[in-house]
Amino acid sequence: MPRLALSDDFVEDLISLQRPVQKEVNDAIQMFRGLTVPQLHASKGMHLEKLEGARDPRIRTIRITRFYRGVLLAPDDGSGLYTLLRVAPHDEAINWACKRAYSVNGATGGLEVRNVEALEQMETYFETKAVETPARLFARHSDTVLRDLGIDEQVLRLARVCVTTDDLTVMAPPMMPADQYEVLEYLAADYSPEDVWEQLIAPRGQTVRTAEERPAVTLSEAILNTPDRIVEVTGPGELERILAEDFSRWRVFLHPAQRRYAYHPGFNGPAQVTGGPGTGKTVVALHRVRHLLHHGGEGDRILLTTFTNAMAAALRDSLALLLGDADAHLLDRVDVTTVDSLAARVIREARGSSPKPLSAAAEKSAWTRAAARENLPWSERFLAQEFRGVVLAQGLRTPEEYLRCVRRGRGTQVGRVQRARLWRVIERFASDLASRDSATYTMLCDQAAKILAEQGPRYRHVVVDEAQDLHPAQWRVLRASVAEQSDDLFLVGDPHQRIYDSRVSLRSLGIDVRGRTSRLRVNYRSTEEILRWSASLLDGQPVGRLGEDDDDDGGRDSLRGYRSELHGRVPVARGYASQDDELRALVEQIRVWVDQDRVKPSEVAVCARFNTLVDAVIARLRREGIPAVAVRDDPGPEVSGVRVATMHGMKGLEFRCVAVVGVTSSVLPFAPQVTPVDEDAVQHRSDLLAEHCLLFVACTRARDALAISWSGERSGLLDPVAG
Repeated sequence: MPRLALSDDFVEDLISLQRPVQKEVNDAIQMFRGLTVPQLHASKGMHLEKLEGARDPRIRTIRITRFYRGVLLAPDDGSGLYTLLRVAPHDEAINWACKRAYSVNGATGGLEVRNVEALEQMETYFETKAVETPARLFARHSDTVLRDLGIDEQVLRLARVCVTTDDLTVMAPPMMPADQYEVLEYLAADYSPEDVWEQLIAPRGQTVRTAEERPAVTLSEAILNTPDRIVEVTGPGELERILAEDFSRWRVFLHPAQRRYAYHPGFNGPAQVTGGPGTGKTVVALHRVRHLLHHGGEGDRILLTTFTNAMAAALRDSLALLLGDADAHLLDRVDVTTVDSLAARVIREARGSSPKPLSAAAEKSAWTRAAARENLPWSERFLAQEFRGVVLAQGLRTPEEYLRCVRRGRGTQVGRVQRARLWRVIERFASDLASRDSATYTMLCDQAAKILAEQGPRYRHVVVDEAQDLHPAQWRVLRASVAEQSDDLFLVGDPHQRIYDSRVSLRSLGIDVRGRTSRLRVNYRSTEEILRWSASLLDGQPVGRLGEDDDDDGGRDSLRGYRSELHGRVPVARGYASQDDELRALVEQIRVWVDQDRVKPSEVAVCARFNTLVDAVIARLRREGIPAVAVRDDPGPEVSGVRVATMHGMKGLEFRCVAVVGVTSSVLPFAPQVTPVDEDAVQHRSDLLAEHCLLFVACTRARDALAISWSGERSGLLDPVAG
């Protein structure tokens, strides 16, 4: 009987398919495993076929359905071990298969894949480019050294024409074999060949350092040497087990191309990973925590922090899932919480109690009271922004400091006399809140940072998710929570998902990630169709880089090169005459996803700008017999029902199918959230960008299907995609 293994790419394809197609795949696998090798080649139902023009002669295809094909790697060593590589629509599967070639890594002995056609094109291009530049990126390393580290002949030729690290970056996986790319990336970062060996190859079990002395590894041995990417089907229930796994388990799946960030042996200071939605930043952060738990001291405590309580709960569940029963005890060494919650705890432990957080309405009233004696030309919103964006952002304590400061991020000029009057208002505001034992969340962080600076660090490592939305006062809490040393801070975030006005210079706060910054560009969550549609919403919007304010002169961040290997349906955007019509269509759409596409209700989400529509959606779904729960109520994974949330509440979450409702001109952009241009032009632009990013975040929560709707006048933010 032939043996069969499944690659990680195949599993990713499989879980993205509709349930009827998954059943067809299961049937095909059972048929495959039930045939002898001669029967396999003769079976008309299986239709095992060698591809003409394939760059790897061992590539085969099998029929799954009339429209879907499976791509296999056939054995060439008599082992009978076939590997399912992909399952995709016919033309897509054939096109992918013809360009790929599989090989055995000379150093690790693992199976690797490359896009031969693309690498050949790269070689031609860079050969021409390199002629004009005598200096080469890997000139100091001999061919022998590179071969000893697993670099094969094709990749060696490419390495020899690389001039800059940017040249290497454009050949990143899945174009170049991941293990070889990682070796070159480390060498380009000035790691010695000895360090590369110890950190990347020795942990894979290799003991023979020279390529000439290593024994040959067969294809089947290479497959079995790659357990993190390939699993052999050992019984009839193996595929059913994979399909039966809860969707949340795939949220902790780490793609091989991301391993070098999560399992880096040690950064000599703060490190940062950025990337667009779905690139696996949160998964990298979770695996980083796992790595630090396994390699740190028994007494080392770790803080895993994020922006909202819902995201913290999701991180806590995902970390428990990742660690499993065997390492469950390690969770005791990790605090998973928001920065605001940490700040409140620090104050409570130091003073016996913590001030009550102030609501938005109460804060506005407090500013009205504070400004009553001054005839200022500015609104309560301007005062709150000045306090949060200048005074608390820079940690200013005295009127003299405020008079001297540079008001970064503010567009309205304020003279010395006006600053003095503003400071009096700010002092009255703070005194008023203190008398009521109340404070804004940002004020709590400012107070907690001062306490931590006096008490000393609480953690050995701090891992930060959704770093783009943290305020400078929150960053001061984190900086004071951990001593400056190796592996102190690990940050992940995406400036395109910045939905709060929190521009910050990390360097000014003692968090310098220069030389330790990496970018993820492959989306593993959403289809290319959802990705392109959503990215168009930000077309032309200037997005600053993570951790760099305007004074850093860090330039702009870009989604250029951001892509997905998955394909599916194009998002649907429709308008309706009334909200009742819109909700009726929503009910029909959810029934299609649940009944026809066989998506679990808990893998479907609906989001709206405000809670009023969230509540209306929940009521309508329940009335129609569709279970629905509010994300704000923190339903656990065991609770069934469609998840419904505000757009802000969707941050950091993901679902197979997402409906974004109520995208009207009256709520996006929402006028009360946007500073008038005549009040502060800089703040106006920042507020508008946050509105664009909010819609972008909501749409990129979808993995397989996305539907957008509105009733009445459509939001102008949809203009780039609505035509």
